[in-house]
Amino acid sequence: MPNLARVISAGVRGPLRTTDPPISIPAWPVMFTGVDPGTLGLYGFRHRLNHSYHQTYGPASNTLPVPPMWQIYSERGRRVCVIGMPPSYPPPPVNGISISDFLTPAGAQDTTHPPELAAELDRRFGPYVFDVTFRASERAQLYHEIVTMTQRRFAVAEELFQREPWDLFAIHEVGTDRLHHAYTKYFDPKHRAYEPNNSFEHVLLDYYRIIDQCVGRLLAISGPEVIVGVLSDHGSMPMEGCFCINQWLADEGFLSVPTELERGTPLEKAGVRWSSTRAWGAGGYYARIFFNVKGRDPQGIVAPGELPALRADLESRLAKLRRPDGTPFPVRILDPEQLYHEVRGDPPDLMVYFDELRWRSAGTMGHPTNFLDENDTGPDDAVHAMNGVYLWFDPLRPDEREGGPLEMVDVLPTLLDYVGEALPKHLQGKVVRSVMPGGGPLSARGPGGAADQS
Repeated sequence: MPNLARVISAGVRGPLRTTDPPISIPAWPVMFTGVDPGTLGLYGFRHRLNHSYHQTYGPASNTLPVPPMWQIYSERGRRVCVIGMPPSYPPPPVNGISISDFLTPAGAQDTTHPPELAAELDRRFGPYVFDVTFRASERAQLYHEIVTMTQRRFAVAEELFQREPWDLFAIHEVGTDRLHHAYTKYFDPKHRAYEPNNSFEHVLLDYYRIIDQCVGRLLAISGPEVIVGVLSDHGSMPMEGCFCINQWLADEGFLSVPTELERGTPLEKAGVRWSSTRAWGAGGYYARIFFNVKGRDPQGIVAPGELPALRADLESRLAKLRRPDGTPFPVRILDPEQLYHEVRGDPPDLMVYFDELRWRSAGTMGHPTNFLDENDTGPDDAVHAMNGVYLWFDPLRPDEREGGPLEMVDVLPTLLDYVGEALPKHLQGKVVRSVMPGGGPLSARGPGGAADQS
């Protein structure tokens, strides 16, 4: 990856600690709003709707309670171009250009701002691809789709980058995430299902070379005045398997369902007896656990005063979990009320990480064991690791070094401080100047003056 290697050789880099939970939503909006997931009311891709047992809703760009960086810039009269930074559907009305993200509904027509840009891009570059279906058994065609999506998005980015001297230009590429989820067992010897010399063993190197070429073309047209940031919202590691949270809750007497269920039965089809259910859960990268609270939930039976004892009982039993081989099964439990500055929206009552996220949470039931080798919602090889990466490169301030760890919520205040922008009052993150090129803001940049672009 010679292009990124060149940036690394003159930039400050380090681990970027993702959010709790470690999911693209809320991680990306936390990164560019400077507030935590609870303040945003974002705890994953799906949320309970008004304490319903089954109705859910997803994130949208127009529901964020505070503005992300591109809207802050727009409000200050700066020109911005933002491509697919989650959540960006519907595309935000920025002072410039915006293209919606991988959460764009199939068939959506309102995908760009201004609206007429969509037809122009499709005409010049072919149909714009927002995402691929990565939880599928077929792999050869999937790789082609990921590469096509990535190359087309960067071709669009090259065209838009050159239209004017943007004050802020941002592009999000989801292909790296999809590649890890779909192919980790083929290229990572640490994955339990890895087989040497398989036909997809080099897919990771092949794809990252393509990414590097795409980045290189942007760097070639950027010029020495442009400050470059490379960021990931989380890391990636092999998935060990899934733990069936609802099946376990039923086994332990917290969740009441019929004795016989077909394998893979989702909770909404399990015939839950809510009048005798005290807790239930949801699947995903982590387990979301909800208590069936009287006066809050439609058929709640747990009085508020009984919640501390119920929680203590549940946590005690989770702490005693053992793998099928009898070894301890590590469990970490987080309380949104204690974790965040405030709690908006429809948060889980508890957030549970299994073996530091190496095991996903399976929400379906009817399985012969609570420990599944595969994901219950489709093939998946990877889970999210807590550390992503950051890299800052200022061509006029070469500074090759490790900058130390950076928290996701600190990215926006640090960026704004570096380029000399006033910090909004709502920020919860802090400025971390040790990760800046030169160890300080642009006012100390020296010859060349302040940058026009980021």
